[in-house]
Amino acid sequence: MEPGIIGSRLASAAIGPLVRKLFVTEGPGAGLVDKPIRISGYVSFRGEKRSLTESDLRSLAGKLVRQALRTGERPVAADEQQAVADALAATLHALGDLTMSDVDAVRLGAPAFARALRGAADRPERELTADGTYFYERLLEAACLHILHFFTQRSTFVAHALVEQTRRIAELTSKVDELIRRDPLPGAEDAAFEAEYLPYVARKHAKLTIYGIDLGSSPARWPLDAAYLSLEATGLPRMTQVPARELDPDAPYDFPSGVFLMEGPPVDADRAERILKALAQARTAHPADQALAGSRRVLLRGEAGSGKTTLVQWLAVSAARQDLPPQMAYLEDRVPFVLPLRTLTRHGERLPAPRDLLTAAGCPLGGSQPDGWAHRVLSAGRGLVLVDGIDEVPDAERARTRSWLRDLMDLYDGDNRWLVTSRPSAVGVDWLAEEGFTELTLSAMGPAETATFIRRWHAAARRGADEDEELEAYEAQLLTAVRLKPDLGRLATNPLMCGLICALHRDRRGYLPQGRKDLYEAALSMLLSRRDRERDMRLPDLREEPQLDLLQRLAYWLIKNGRTEMDRSRAEDIIARALPAVPEAAALGGAPAVFEHFLQRSGLLREPAPGTVDFVHRTFQDFLGARAAVEDGDFGLLTARAGDDQWEDVIRMAVALARPAERVTVFRELLALGDRSSDPRVRARVYLLAAACLEHATTLAPETRTAVEQRTATLIPPGSEDEARALAEVGPLVLGLLPGPEGLTPWFAYHVVIAASHVTSEAAVPFLARFVGHPFLPVRSQLVWAWSRFDGAGYADEVIAHLDPADLRYTVRSDGQLRELERLGIRPDRLDIRSGVSPQALAAFIGRYDPVDITLTGIAVPGPGLLAGQPALRHLDISRCPDLTDLSGLEDLPLTFLCVSAEALDRLPADAVLPEVRRLDLVGGGDDAVQAALRRLPTAFPALEEFTSIGDLGPVGEIDIAPLAGLSALREVSIAVGRDRLRGVDLLPPSVELECSTEDPVPKARRGPATA
Repeated sequence: MEPGIIGSRLASAAIGPLVRKLFVTEGPGAGLVDKPIRISGYVSFRGEKRSLTESDLRSLAGKLVRQALRTGERPVAADEQQAVADALAATLHALGDLTMSDVDAVRLGAPAFARALRGAADRPERELTADGTYFYERLLEAACLHILHFFTQRSTFVAHALVEQTRRIAELTSKVDELIRRDPLPGAEDAAFEAEYLPYVARKHAKLTIYGIDLGSSPARWPLDAAYLSLEATGLPRMTQVPARELDPDAPYDFPSGVFLMEGPPVDADRAERILKALAQARTAHPADQALAGSRRVLLRGEAGSGKTTLVQWLAVSAARQDLPPQMAYLEDRVPFVLPLRTLTRHGERLPAPRDLLTAAGCPLGGSQPDGWAHRVLSAGRGLVLVDGIDEVPDAERARTRSWLRDLMDLYDGDNRWLVTSRPSAVGVDWLAEEGFTELTLSAMGPAETATFIRRWHAAARRGADEDEELEAYEAQLLTAVRLKPDLGRLATNPLMCGLICALHRDRRGYLPQGRKDLYEAALSMLLSRRDRERDMRLPDLREEPQLDLLQRLAYWLIKNGRTEMDRSRAEDIIARALPAVPEAAALGGAPAVFEHFLQRSGLLREPAPGTVDFVHRTFQDFLGARAAVEDGDFGLLTARAGDDQWEDVIRMAVALARPAERVTVFRELLALGDRSSDPRVRARVYLLAAACLEHATTLAPETRTAVEQRTATLIPPGSEDEARALAEVGPLVLGLLPGPEGLTPWFAYHVVIAASHVTSEAAVPFLARFVGHPFLPVRSQLVWAWSRFDGAGYADEVIAHLDPADLRYTVRSDGQLRELERLGIRPDRLDIRSGVSPQALAAFIGRYDPVDITLTGIAVPGPGLLAGQPALRHLDISRCPDLTDLSGLEDLPLTFLCVSAEALDRLPADAVLPEVRRLDLVGGGDDAVQAALRRLPTAFPALEEFTSIGDLGPVGEIDIAPLAGLSALREVSIAVGRDRLRGVDLLPPSVELECSTEDPVPKARRGPATA
């Protein structure tokens, strides 16, 4: 392999983030210093600022090697790859031994600095073959080049002493990048293209539009980093993971929908009961942006405006930038493919082959990609495939879309990650089940998330605005309003609606309309006329009505044709045919001029690709389409489409816009359609749609309302979680129809509580309080889980205070909830602490109590020191804590169960011993991290009985489990990898039960204590 190829594969975009991890981050206020800093004072794996472990260093070296070997010929044999990585890690570790200064290092230049490093490391390449040594030296020189460039960019570097060499280093690195871009050597074309493509993805998706924020002088788009709100996704785990040998099939258990059993003999009833408790605890939510960390394939459902597309942007940008926090490490070296289905299917064309993915998605670089690049990326398992908007594909074309997905996944069944998004009702619960997809639902924003969004919106609006004090007053007023006004709180449960509410509240100087219809009408008024008037735009004084008349014709065409985009020529044709009936709009000119006015000035239309137009959000399209349907009297057409999910919001808004007699017609035809249907799913869907429409029927004949409620009652109690959530969409009305706990089977009671807890109204609280004494753990767990959706103190008094705490895990999302527990005198044994809780409040709380079981999720703590002095703590899950840099003190806790990420475990002090831990779960981590953890187990956990590795270990590489033979008490091993990739199996004693599967085992962290 030519030396240039190594450098061309390690361009700045790829190696920069890795090199930065070798050195400590500069503190604020750093400047020029009198003396240059010694290199040993910079490194991040030694000293008081240690943030990188030796294992991390080995992992980083391995990544550099893999980057260089990604394509083209292999300069070393496969069995020597690890040896090269080890030699490189040992050499980089010698940075901590160098006494020379950064100035001296830069003066030497990259080749001489590399030689100095090899000498300080005692020449670790001596054990390599000639090919291995050559490859190692070229790789080290490429790394040293970027290390020296990194030194020259630090503010503590005495730049004036080395201006010329600084210029030369920067020039050399830029030449390497230019070489990649313009004239890549054979075998490096892919890396050259990615060096251009990844920054493009990061730039394209790094901005987010927040509706209404472009009033006055505020920016219309703001950075995704500031705007992104991490929501949670929930869903039952894939129950094919529950072996039948752990459950007695003859026992009278009532399993929830979606639970399947694998074959095998039953076990004792105690263990079976523990597994059922696992199901109760498994409704745990996870950050949506980490959904793909534990599952390679995820179908994510979410309502319109819930943040699905924003999540897709966040994942794409995170992968493209490659400067990832620990919890996002699963995106390391992944190439994002952002595939909005509305764009891919806009003309009903054939869905693209891999080579056409970028072009079909509108990426301007699609034509310059190397031949076969996408195929090689996906074949290597490096793809992050983000398929956005199944619901935006016409129903008749969804089967074709699923076949396209299946074909892609059959061809590229490696370590690629696949995310597919959809509105909840667009596809059935088993739509992608055969393809192994985990189904999750994007949670609605709770009060805490809504408050956070409002604060961020107003902070963004203040940038560039002059009315700071006025905006602060609006912010405080709106925070109070969404908390105290139930109707408003129900609307502000997703980012789209919350953004509209913020914009309207500011635009109307503190006044807000009531209800969705009034809110949409006010938003349209704001976008169509008031904005330009306030900007003093010199435009024809065009009233709102003629503009709406034309826009709704565009929307109605899209809806009737099952589309979300149309050609510009078609849009202009529709406008041209309508202009004679709308003479006011003709003042703008012909159809092209009118269309251009809407595109540039209305804030409602956009051009996602040249010659293509769509509405900025599907919600506006549906509302305007409903307006057109009502004006045309197309009520028969509306009700005939009630079984099509794309028409649901159109029908709801049509009921809101219709006159009383027209509403009666709509309801009667809906009920008749449901009555005629022989398919129970269609019948239930139509009845629920009719019930949901009642919320928008301000005036309706009593007998019609009664008929709808009677049909809805036939769907109660709900038989599954999906049915329960669908019932909740009906709104507070459903609370009067749902039964109380008396006479319900345990799982029916559970589903009733789910339905009621998803009704975003304080009226749900007294209903939920009727279930506080229920003996079934999932019921009580759901009641705790729903706490954040309601007023904290009131819900605590009516519900939390009266729950039976037996086996109950208390999910706490804020400092306020901790204070409520203390006020009520509740001493929970089991705590699930979420990211909204501050470390200070948590430390103070547990310092006064003695919890047995603690799970920390998203808590930014440097280590488990805040848990020190907990004499009763036996179970600890810190697997989802970001930025765990130090596990010192963990050995002082009396733990019998520990769940931790594979990477974080390496931060356990080398001499630490946890003698009482009987069960250990490792979450996440690649081959290297898990292998390093396995080597630690015999000394760190000498009494270990059960070991589970949860998470995808990738498609290649072997795992040596021989170190487990040193655990004399070991009984069970579960690892998420095929048996053919395990070495050392024959060294385990026959008494050890080994379970190998490419599916994750049931996380034991969710099962509760072993003594339960």
